[in-house]
Amino acid sequence: MRGYDLDLLRFLQVLIEEQSVSNAARRMNVSEPAMSRHLSKLRTVFGDPILVPSGRRLIASTFALNIRDRLQAVLRAADGLIETQALANLRNMAPKFTVRANDVIIAAIALPLLQALRQDCPNCELVFAPEFDEAANLALRDDSIDLYIGATDVLKPEIRRQTIFHHVMKALVRADHPILSEGVTVESLTRFEHISVSRRGRAHGPIDTILRDQFGLTRRVVLVVPNYKAMIDSIRGTDFIVTLPDMALNNVLLTETGLAAIDYPFPLPRVEAFQAWHPRRDNDPVHRWLRETLFRVAQKFQN
Repeated sequence: MRGYDLDLLRFLQVLIEEQSVSNAARRMNVSEPAMSRHLSKLRTVFGDPILVPSGRRLIASTFALNIRDRLQAVLRAADGLIETQALANLRNMAPKFTVRANDVIIAAIALPLLQALRQDCPNCELVFAPEFDEAANLALRDDSIDLYIGATDVLKPEIRRQTIFHHVMKALVRADHPILSEGVTVESLTRFEHISVSRRGRAHGPIDTILRDQFGLTRRVVLVVPNYKAMIDSIRGTDFIVTLPDMALNNVLLTETGLAAIDYPFPLPRVEAFQAWHPRRDNDPVHRWLRETLFRVAQKFQN
């Protein structure tokens, strides 16, 4: 008599979260006419419009907003009934997970994450996709990646995210760099040329803002590269200074490679690294296991 089942409630949840028939259809991988039919049925079942016009867009009705949290709790509880069985079968499964991350994160996390995953699921496969200019939101939405690990991308409100660790930026120089003998000061930092690492080609950032606003100084950035690893191997014969996250140093044997890491002579904001996923994966028990395993592995990089 109630006229709905769990599947219809999932469509209701997505319609309320997206407040758009087309976006909800894309998220649930159905056509817009099919999503419109689900909305029509929901309106009949609950005696409420669910989505109402507001200018050129739709917004959730008062009733829909009031039941949103209860609806999510019901669906989470229902999914929990089968989660134990699904995870019990991990050893017999062969899932393939695709993750997008930068080279520093891949160097630090890829092998530890794979090893941790294979303890529970020996046949799983882990693929790290290269970073592109395409926004992570789109890749998560169209299901071309399962997780995004990053620190700088601006994500849409719909995308779920969880902080997995913080790191701070340090400077890397050759072991006999003259700045080490004369002392690391804001003045000595600006006397040497710098390398900026940015996949978007940006030469300047928070360090330059601090130098300008607090000390009235500027540094000269003469080279911009898209990733860190190449520069770690290339600066040993130069006086360049390259800035990189401290977690990148975990895989660098500084004394053996003729390099030295130095702290900046002023406080820098900690960088928040997070994992992000599309909300349709929230209640997927295998995807949740992936996220929880990554979180556990990432904790060793927490400062």
